Amino acid sequence: MGSGLATAQSASAAPASVQAQAQPLPGEGITVQPLKSSLAEEAFQTLLVSRALEKLGYTVLPMKDLEPATEHLAIANGDATFMASHWRLLHQEFYRNSGGDARLARFGPYAEGAVQGYLIDRKTAEAHHITRLDQLRDPKIARLFDTDGDGRADLTGCNPGWGCERAIEHHLDAYELRSTVTHRQGSYTALMADTMARYKQGKPVLYYTWTPYWVSAVLRPGADVVWLQVPFSASQDGTTDTRQPNGKNYGFAADQEEIVANRDFIQRNPDAARLFAVMRLPISDINAQNLRMNEGANSERDIERHTDGWIRAHQALFDGWVEQARAAAATATSPAVPIARTAPTAVSQR
Repeated sequence: MGSGLATAQSASAAPASVQAQAQPLPGEGITVQPLKSSLAEEAFQTLLVSRALEKLGYTVLPMKDLEPATEHLAIANGDATFMASHWRLLHQEFYRNSGGDARLARFGPYAEGAVQGYLIDRKTAEAHHITRLDQLRDPKIARLFDTDGDGRADLTGCNPGWGCERAIEHHLDAYELRSTVTHRQGSYTALMADTMARYKQGKPVLYYTWTPYWVSAVLRPGADVVWLQVPFSASQDGTTDTRQPNGKNYGFAADQEEIVANRDFIQRNPDAARLFAVMRLPISDINAQNLRMNEGANSERDIERHTDGWIRAHQALFDGWVEQARAAAATATSPAVPIARTAPTAVSQR
């Protein structure tokens, strides 16, 4: 994937100027608290931001785990500083309910091309000509994905409190699936482990997933599994068209991951604002690192090694982010505000 996470050689970077070396670091004396959700796979992109903040002189505490709704509230209230895995569309309500732009600031896209939706195994899809989610209204189709004997399809879904939980629950009503589909919730990681075990046994599987995440590197869309389309757009806001440019509709609009930070912190620290605005991380690199975690390299030390390896492989880029941030601090004459954000770019799914 071109990420060079662990073995890439260091790229040469231009040495900092003597003047820059003599200047005090803008973050000296300031402590930062990063957050992520309970998903360990969000640690990589969060730690990368922390590493850049450390280069600016900030004291960065170990990241804490909170679920998305609480993450946004904690940052808005000043109990934490930033998160690096805010989904602009999926987490919109969490952002708004936590005070919106008055108390928070969004920067992005940090990672573009985030997609999500419902998938089934390709064998069952082809044998029964299943292409759409609403075909699960048919009890005969639903029973194919019954894992507990109650006659209803069991959909591996989202943890309580996640943004995708709300979306799935909304879809079950919008597509009239309540009587034939059960939304299985709990630990997503444990549920997906069971789903993959069923797949390996040749049994039908039905699940929700997203990228960036490792699942689609193991169960490959178009080869092992297929995306299910929906009969019409049914976004939670009632207005978003979830169709892709190729005309297909998987029930979710293309999204992007952004960095969300406390508004007061941003106003006081223009260097951090600039850093958050310029950082970009390819989704393919997040997927590659997440896959390594799934394959066993998932300790805190492993994730630190992956992050430091990515930085070495992209040293000039990383140093450029830091230098732009330092320049913003040196030239700031007014409180910092986020730069204009681009809307998520729709991407096609196989």
